[in-house]
Amino acid sequence: MGTPTDQNSGKRKAGLSGNDSPGMSKVKDSCLVKTLPQRKSGGVIYILPNLLTTASLFAGFYAIMSSRSGQFEAACIALLAAMVMDMLDGRIARMTNTTSEFGSEYDSLADMVSFGVTPALVLYEWVLFEFGRVGSIAAFLFLACAALRLARFNTHSSEEKRFFSGMPSPAAAAVLGSMVWVGYDNELSGLLYNYAALILCVISALAMVSNVQYRSFKDFDLKGHMPFIALIGVVLVVALIAVDPPLFFLGLALTYLISGPLLEGFESWRSSKADKRADDSVDNS
Repeated sequence: MGTPTDQNSGKRKAGLSGNDSPGMSKVKDSCLVKTLPQRKSGGVIYILPNLLTTASLFAGFYAIMSSRSGQFEAACIALLAAMVMDMLDGRIARMTNTTSEFGSEYDSLADMVSFGVTPALVLYEWVLFEFGRVGSIAAFLFLACAALRLARFNTHSSEEKRFFSGMPSPAAAAVLGSMVWVGYDNELSGLLYNYAALILCVISALAMVSNVQYRSFKDFDLKGHMPFIALIGVVLVVALIAVDPPLFFLGLALTYLISGPLLEGFESWRSSKADKRADDSVDNS
């Protein structure tokens, strides 16, 4: 038999003090485990929305390769397909409750390629190269503004859902892509068309980083009821697309481009008019 001193030293070697029982040791061990930093699990990856994001990314890459080989019509159609996929992935993720942090980051990176790099390179291959260094700067300006627009959108999570602060990058890409499509389809060339493409590139780039409010249409309910007159409007839109697709999409993109400043100007005019009426009522009272 060992002495009491030897028994206590044996307990200390086992991690137990003389006054601690085995039960107290288990409690301490559990507290120690709880205080250890836990490893964060990876983000959840859902198949359907990320598959659509991948399709949008591939369409943007295909548009770049097509423009490099001189197939500008295929490049513009691929850019349009990327926009459709980009609209669908977010809506489907919200409708099916499959939104995730991984999906948001992946979508942002895909948008940078499809709506930042792709339209800048397609327009440069089509017409901006004729301006030399100025054309290169204009293409890079669009690319940089698209990156800044996406970074601001990602950091402003509290932004009102009904409006975007600045023109969204897919809409700006639509301006450049439809401009190329119209020029290719109608064999447009010359100084006037070239300068128009250059000016639209710069205006679209600056519109992305502006503080002008653009409608997001996120409040549009796809599951809601549609009146009969609205269905007739949808049929007319389809008919207009069939008549001249490049011209229709160019008109639609330009309308959205100027809609932001027009709506903001109208809102400021209406608020100033309301303030003037309030001042007049105070003076008369």
